[in-house]
Amino acid sequence: MHALETMEKHGVYADAVTYSNLIKCCLAHKAVREGKRLHHHVFSNGYAPKTFLINTFLNMAMRLFVLMVRDGVMPNMFTFSSVLRACERLYDVKQLHCSMVKVGLESDVFVRSALIDVYSKLGELLEAMNVFREMVTGDNVVWNSIIAAFAQHSDGDEALYLYKSMRRASFPADQSTLTSVLRACTSLSLLELGRQVHVHVLKFDQDLILNNALLDMYCKCGSLEDAKFIFNRMAEKDVISWSTMIAGLAQNGFSMEALNLFGSMKVQGPKPNHITILGVLFACSHAGLVNEGWYYFRSMKTLCGIDPGREHYGCMLDLLGRAGKLDDMVKLIQEMNCEPDVVTWRTLLDACRAHRNVDLAAYAAKEIQKLDPEDIGAYVLLSNIYANSKRWSDVAEVRKAMRVRGLRKEPGCSWIEVNNKIHAFILGDKSHPQIDEIDKQLNQFINRLTGAGYVPDTNFVLQDLEGEQGEDSLRSHSEKLAIVYGIMSFPREKTIRIWKNLKICGDCHIFAKLIAKLEQRHIVIRDPIRYHHFKDGVCSCGDYW
Repeated sequence: MHALETMEKHGVYADAVTYSNLIKCCLAHKAVREGKRLHHHVFSNGYAPKTFLINTFLNMAMRLFVLMVRDGVMPNMFTFSSVLRACERLYDVKQLHCSMVKVGLESDVFVRSALIDVYSKLGELLEAMNVFREMVTGDNVVWNSIIAAFAQHSDGDEALYLYKSMRRASFPADQSTLTSVLRACTSLSLLELGRQVHVHVLKFDQDLILNNALLDMYCKCGSLEDAKFIFNRMAEKDVISWSTMIAGLAQNGFSMEALNLFGSMKVQGPKPNHITILGVLFACSHAGLVNEGWYYFRSMKTLCGIDPGREHYGCMLDLLGRAGKLDDMVKLIQEMNCEPDVVTWRTLLDACRAHRNVDLAAYAAKEIQKLDPEDIGAYVLLSNIYANSKRWSDVAEVRKAMRVRGLRKEPGCSWIEVNNKIHAFILGDKSHPQIDEIDKQLNQFINRLTGAGYVPDTNFVLQDLEGEQGEDSLRSHSEKLAIVYGIMSFPREKTIRIWKNLKICGDCHIFAKLIAKLEQRHIVIRDPIRYHHFKDGVCSCGDYW
């Protein structure tokens, strides 16, 4: 440690390897005090240690803790908080949790917050909730930890319930609270609630993390006007800000705007990261820009120093599939630097459905079933492909295999928020209290549209139905019911926003374009892949999705 004293005296810092060797020396000699001193030195005066050195320190925190206890040294709240965040296994957390109880530190605010954080990190939300419920006195730090735990795991309902409880208990919301609440609104696509939270965000106007969360919420709730407003007025923008806006534009169908913004980022913004490139490839994919997509994909390494990951390959495969370049898809799958997963093969299978390549579809489906025999999506897509080719015996075989495995197709569901209440619609479900009125209005719209040239596209009937029976099933698709209910419920100037659990079908896409023009409405439908903005008889996707 004489060397460390000399370094501190002269304000000199060594390299990461030197510090790593010093840490090992402290462990070998059970030098707890010296280890703490080394930890303080490395993190002092703004020095930023490398990731592997931080991990070495975290590992030292665990091993020194054991040595401390064995030597009869009583750990304090700071020791427990540090060691907890070094834990990677549930068993270690449980052991430390017991130790805290024994020494009476489990009620300490920072210890409790660290416990909630580490249980959340390990996916143990029930344990995190149990720690929270044992709280005798409240504290903002602990409230923020438990709200963040559920928001980060996409349990928006519970996160919002806890937020309301926190406010009822008279605890103020700070930046951390509001960031988690915005994440919850994003996961649930609650635009109106997100707008209410925006009012509270104004108190922390220049907080970058909070502004990024707000930007993400507006992008993922399909309100590009609000997203652009936030982005343009942000005094500080980091790579997350730019990447979020690029991805948001792409996902909402404004691919050229996304690529133009990427061009501006290269000139005046921070260096793009792997998320930025993902947004760029997504933009190319959803605009059919094959040559541009290949350029950005092939030049990732030279332009940004980024090696393509699984998600980048996925975007490129999606682009090729939409363009009907199935041979190129197969070649790219063979070139991947990682093993193809279920998502990879399903992308190929979906492209085979769109371009009616039955033999390649059967191959992709078998690859999916090898990796996940319970993947119902593969069975459904293959069944649809066979049905479109009138191969009913093959359809029967696929459906028989589904019955043997006890698999059932997930029904299409669409939902819409009206007067702060969610209204859900499912094909064939007549439980909505206004369903008779909705059906009547829908039939009137279809009759008017038919007179204007609308013909139901029965290619999207998923069973061997013909004629009127097939058209009748199309009439009852959940998104049509939700659109009609939105028209009945909202004034003409209000945007109708609908969410859907499955990819929108082609017939409903045609219907939405025509009804938007007929009724002079702005209709936004979010399916699992992207947003569709319907206005004046056109969709933001340019009929390419």
